Amino acid sequence: MTVRTREGAGLLSGLDTDRAALGAWAGTRLGVLVLSVTVAAVWSYGDLKDSFLGRWTQWDVDLFIEIAKYGYRGDPSQPQDAGLPAFFPGLPILIRGVHYVIPSWELSALLISLVAGAVATVALSRLARLTGPGTGLKAVMALLLSPYAVFLFAGYSESLFLAFAVPAWLLARQRRWEPAVLCAMGAACVRVTGIFLALALIVEFLVADRRWRLTPWLALPFAPVAAYALYQWRRTGDWLAWQHAQQEGWGRSMAWPWDAFRTTWQAAFGESNEFSGAFRVEIVAAVVGVALTCWLLARRRWSEAVYVGLPLASLLTSAFYLSIGRAALLWWPLWLGIGRLRWPAYAVVLVVFVPLLTEEVILFTSGHWAG
Repeated sequence: MTVRTREGAGLLSGLDTDRAALGAWAGTRLGVLVLSVTVAAVWSYGDLKDSFLGRWTQWDVDLFIEIAKYGYRGDPSQPQDAGLPAFFPGLPILIRGVHYVIPSWELSALLISLVAGAVATVALSRLARLTGPGTGLKAVMALLLSPYAVFLFAGYSESLFLAFAVPAWLLARQRRWEPAVLCAMGAACVRVTGIFLALALIVEFLVADRRWRLTPWLALPFAPVAAYALYQWRRTGDWLAWQHAQQEGWGRSMAWPWDAFRTTWQAAFGESNEFSGAFRVEIVAAVVGVALTCWLLARRRWSEAVYVGLPLASLLTSAFYLSIGRAALLWWPLWLGIGRLRWPAYAVVLVVFVPLLTEEVILFTSGHWAG
């Protein structure tokens, strides 16, 4: 009877934590909504679209919708965009599917991020419970109020990726490898970061489990990436279409890390322009990422170090730093670590985060580059 009571109390505690996480998700989404509407009432948008959906359909959202509408050839009435193959097909396919029910392409993209964000939030809360009591809600709030959390509201791929990747990691920690691998396959359909998640799962398996009969399952997350490469090869004749799209669309070629840092530093602190602030944030995010990777290595958390460190290394060896701050949204070890801070230090982090998030919402919804 005592055992049942403890199990029931644990279940109740878990449900309460899930509800708290969903409440934090709903409250912060409402806050971003109110902020964006308030900004729209007092901000001049020039030639930009005035509708609410228009303000949230900026930058990559337009490209995801274009792929959903026309495929990777793009809008036939416009010049072909060489950068489209840089986006994995998971989100565009889902946007197209939701569009059959929701007539608005823009609203379809927003709703996907909304629902995916709820799933990711609950999964992060449950994952945090494995690291220590009382960290779930704190980790969730750190993620949802982080400076780049605007991209968890907009129709970007970060929310959808997290909705697959965090449950995958949670299931792996519980040694439930078959469903973990299936979730990782979903993540690999959404972003190239799925490759690094798959590698991290292999390391976690080798370190913590080693039931060799399950080994073939660990290869499955690479299948969507291979299938996408095959599709682009059949379409373009180029096995590396994704990489070449990065180069042609954004100039992201390989570079030595010191050259990438020097280029970014010059862009951040050289001649001032509208992107100078963004490049300074990229440098800060890079420093945070390196520190996080070193901390994970020092703690011998090898699999998480692989998940954070390998994609960070690829970003640090690009021609210049781009979207490292946005990539930090995917570093759940960072949010778990912040969730374990004591309250004075944790409160300081949130005090720093909130005004930065506010600025990012204003930038994004006014059509400026926000990362």
